[in-house]
Amino acid sequence: MASLRDIKTRITSTKKTSQITKAMQMVSAAKLNRAENNAKAFVPYMEKIQEVVAAIATGSSDASHPMLLSRPVKKTAYLVITSDRGLAGAYNASILRAVYTAITTRHTSKDEYVIIAIGRIGRDYFRKRGMNVILDVTGLSDQPTFEDIKDITSKTIGMFSDETFDELYMYYNHYVSAIAQEVTERKVLPLGEIEATNGPTASYEFEPNQEAILEVLLPQYAESLIYGALLDGKASEHAARMTAMQNATDNAKELINSLSLSYNRARQAAITQEITEIVGGAAALE
Repeated sequence: MASLRDIKTRITSTKKTSQITKAMQMVSAAKLNRAENNAKAFVPYMEKIQEVVAAIATGSSDASHPMLLSRPVKKTAYLVITSDRGLAGAYNASILRAVYTAITTRHTSKDEYVIIAIGRIGRDYFRKRGMNVILDVTGLSDQPTFEDIKDITSKTIGMFSDETFDELYMYYNHYVSAIAQEVTERKVLPLGEIEATNGPTASYEFEPNQEAILEVLLPQYAESLIYGALLDGKASEHAARMTAMQNATDNAKELINSLSLSYNRARQAAITQEITEIVGGAAALE
C-alpha cells in the first residue's frame, strides 16, 4: 500500500494537471467561438462564387475549362488537413485513418498518388511511413487567413493544370457541433458538375465572355474550397481539443476524489495504529 506521502504527492500533482487542462479547455472554448464565426462568415462568399460558376458552367454549352474536364487518372493527390499539435482527442487519428484506408484500398503503388499535407501531425505521419508528401505547410495560426495558405493552394491548382496529378481529394473534419465532428472526403479537382445553390439566383451578363471569366474564377473557386475546408477544420480542431480537455479535467477530478478517499483511509489506519500502540504501551507499564 502506498504511503501517506506518496498519496499526497499524487493528489497534488493531479490537481496541478487538472488546473492546466481546465485552462486549456477555456482557451480552446474562446478560440472555438472565433473559429466558428470565421467558418460561418465564409459561407456567403462560397455560395455566391459557386452560384456564379454554376451559372457559367451550366448556362452555356460553349463554356469549357480544363479544371471542369475529367481525364484519365494516372496519379491522384490527397490534400489532408490536420493540426500542428496534439491533445485533441481523436481529431487527427480519425482523419489519418480514413486517408490511409482510402490510399491502401485504391492504390497498389506509391507512384499512383501524392500527398499535400496541411498540419504537422499529418505531414509527420505520412513521412514516417515513406509516403510521398510533395507539399506541406505547418505553423498556421489558430485563426488562419487566406494569405497564410495562398501559396500552397495556388501551387496545388497549378500542379493539376500541369498534369502533375489528375484528380484531387480533400480530407478534413467537418464541424457539426462542439461535441461532434465528421471526417469528410471531398473531390476538389476536376470540378465536374457544379451544383447551383438553393433558392432564387440572379441573371448574369459576362464580359468579355464566359470562357475568360472561367479562366479567372475557377482557380479562385478551387482555392476557396480548400480555404473553406481549413476554416471548417480549425473549428473542429478547437471543439475536439475543448472536449478532450474537459474530459481530462473530469477524469482528474475523479482521480483526486479516489486518491483523497485512499489518503483518508490510510491516515485513519495510521491514527488507529498509533492509538493502539499507545494503549498497549500504557497497559504494559501497569
